[in-house]
Amino acid sequence: MAAKWEFVLCDALVKVHPVREPRAVATGTRFQAFLGEAASFQLAYRPPMVPEFRDPSPLQVRVEGPAADLVTVSSVDLVPCSFLALPGHDDGYEFDEPGLYPDLLRPVPNGEAPTRFGSWAALWFDVRTTDPARAGVHEFEIVMLAPDGAELHRVPVSVELTGIELPPLDIVSSHWMHLDALADHYGVEVFGEEHWAIVERFMASAVEMGATSLLAPVWTPPLDTAVGSYRTVVQLIDITTAADGYVFGFDRLRRWLDVCRRTGITGVEVAHLFTQWGARATPGIVVNEKRAFGWDVPATDARYRDLMQALLPALQAVLDEEWDREYVVFHISDEPSGEDGLASYLDAKAVVADLLKGWTVVDALSEHSFYTSGAVALPVVATDHVEPFLAERPEQLWVYYCVSQDRDVANRFIGMPSARNRAIGHQLFASGVDGFLHWGFNFWYTWHSIRRIDPFADTSAGGAFPSGDPFAVYPGPDGTPWPSIRHRVFAQAMWDHRALQAIRTTHGNAAAVEIVDPDHTLRFDRPVLDPLHYYEARRRMVEALTAGR
Repeated sequence: MAAKWEFVLCDALVKVHPVREPRAVATGTRFQAFLGEAASFQLAYRPPMVPEFRDPSPLQVRVEGPAADLVTVSSVDLVPCSFLALPGHDDGYEFDEPGLYPDLLRPVPNGEAPTRFGSWAALWFDVRTTDPARAGVHEFEIVMLAPDGAELHRVPVSVELTGIELPPLDIVSSHWMHLDALADHYGVEVFGEEHWAIVERFMASAVEMGATSLLAPVWTPPLDTAVGSYRTVVQLIDITTAADGYVFGFDRLRRWLDVCRRTGITGVEVAHLFTQWGARATPGIVVNEKRAFGWDVPATDARYRDLMQALLPALQAVLDEEWDREYVVFHISDEPSGEDGLASYLDAKAVVADLLKGWTVVDALSEHSFYTSGAVALPVVATDHVEPFLAERPEQLWVYYCVSQDRDVANRFIGMPSARNRAIGHQLFASGVDGFLHWGFNFWYTWHSIRRIDPFADTSAGGAFPSGDPFAVYPGPDGTPWPSIRHRVFAQAMWDHRALQAIRTTHGNAAAVEIVDPDHTLRFDRPVLDPLHYYEARRRMVEALTAGR
């Protein structure tokens, strides 16, 4: 019986497809992790291709070894992908046809390993410690058992937990967490106790993925919303009117900031002051428990100026009291473009410019003219449009990728190989940029937020975006975030960056860059797609940080 089952040990950059032979871990690959980081690997398995093995009963997985308590196990589940790549995509995709593909990491605390007749499945193993005393090389045996308890397979795995404590990430890693999606999916009251508990769990998951900054919904963010429609209200600031003007309540905002502190978020992004794609209207701000602004109120309306003139100084006073303003940014409008967009952006900016003096203002864009015109001092530039900005570098520069960055650059679509996801850590360090932003940590809606989707059944926002672009985390039961492969691999990219920071401190920047770009060919439009490169680079990082210790 055991001989008929197939088992393949794989590294964490493999995507185990149900009907493709998985790539076995390469000879010499070392599973390594820094203090607090997960060293990850996979075990792929397939039942015999004979009728009597159609029994769907799960196998049992057992981890043996003195450090087995440091290991957590997840099932790599398949998710439906109806839209994997845009027509004419480049060659750097692993999958480009609709189907079921590996992405979701579902915890299996009971040790059950689901089987699929005729198909490869995989288990994902994370080995982690925050205790320096438990650092070292650990030997494990992964044991697979049949439903009747008979041993089917046993494979030894060596994992090195280096015990090296890395510095915090020194760039901004911003991921927009959508609080309305959490309330809508789980059917809980916005800012009720259950909602706050879910928010904290998902915030902690974002930190685990490498996020340092989240969008704070001081008012419901005017993002990805169809003109004339509105998303579920998730406004942290309570606004009422009195005879002498506005009255503001900041209790929810203070609680939000407290959750950020507890989970490890260091950056606060104030939600955009104007609508997306041109800044022509105001956000759907609620006053006296009713919507008082929105699509029907132009950006330059005097009533909005009156509100901002009262609200922004009060908000800034709270932020100065609660936070270091060096780690606070404001946004005017997301992704302005074109001559008309520039004009309307500048008109909107003029409404609040004097109220934002002394504060950092950041906006995502692709057109170099928005920077050279002085409209945006700190741009967040699409990675496929960043070269002019690198040549004429602003004082600070962030980059982003999303649905449109589908050719030649790094991204984390499900159809892409995991190496294309991990590449961003090397690229961010080598280019010396100051931040990275992604819009979709948990966007569980269709395009323009017209309706909700079930992320377990729809990974492409109703067919609008390549699968995986809208979210990196799934809504597990009882408000528990379930990560994706892409969540785990992006975290690895941020750990790479942190290791390179440490090497820069001890050996200099040139030595750090040499580790990830020995051929001096790394660019944002040239991510390295060879998975072995990342394991070899990590080995060199560890050697550089342990030399002379």
